[in-house]
Amino acid sequence: MNLPIRGIVYTALFAAMFIVMSMIKIPLPFSPVPITLQNLAVMLAGAFLGARGGFLSIGLVIALTALGLPLLHGQGGLSYVLGPTGGFLFAFPFCAAAVGWCVGKLLNTGLHGRNRALFTFALFVIFIGCGSLLSYLAGVPWLAKVYHLTAAGAIAAGFTPFIGGDIVKAVVAAIAAAALLPHVRGLRIPARPAGIRDNGTEA
Repeated sequence: MNLPIRGIVYTALFAAMFIVMSMIKIPLPFSPVPITLQNLAVMLAGAFLGARGGFLSIGLVIALTALGLPLLHGQGGLSYVLGPTGGFLFAFPFCAAAVGWCVGKLLNTGLHGRNRALFTFALFVIFIGCGSLLSYLAGVPWLAKVYHLTAAGAIAAGFTPFIGGDIVKAVVAAIAAAALLPHVRGLRIPARPAGIRDNGTEA
């Protein structure tokens, strides 16, 4: 019982983080996509919760927003989710899952115990690739479709102004995850039920 409750609590916490970070936004006069900290929350959710937990925490917020709850930027409803930023929103749960999967594979290499600096850089690569660039694969074409933009216009409005900030967010996420590595590993390792030895037999 303890493990499911713990999983629910942390999933809810990272969902709340995603909501809070969506409230921090800077509108741009030349783009319908604002600057936010949403993908920083996506990176951290994937890193700390793993693929499944990361997907659930972010996906839950997107689903509830689509149902009408004003969770993102104080807005909600299917029309909002299908708006100009819809491609990014639908991509975010998959980005969190990809981050979680890749971070898990990285942890399995044991690099964190051999070279902490290289491990932190590897985290940065995962965060910028899976937590940022992956979202643009859906976000930019969706923006082009909604606003009838050319490919170049969609890139100028939905990618170029944001990639620099995403690099900074990936650096912050990598430093934070490396510094809190015991928690990253702890949240991913299922708690062993009481009375069960390491070999799976009853105590």
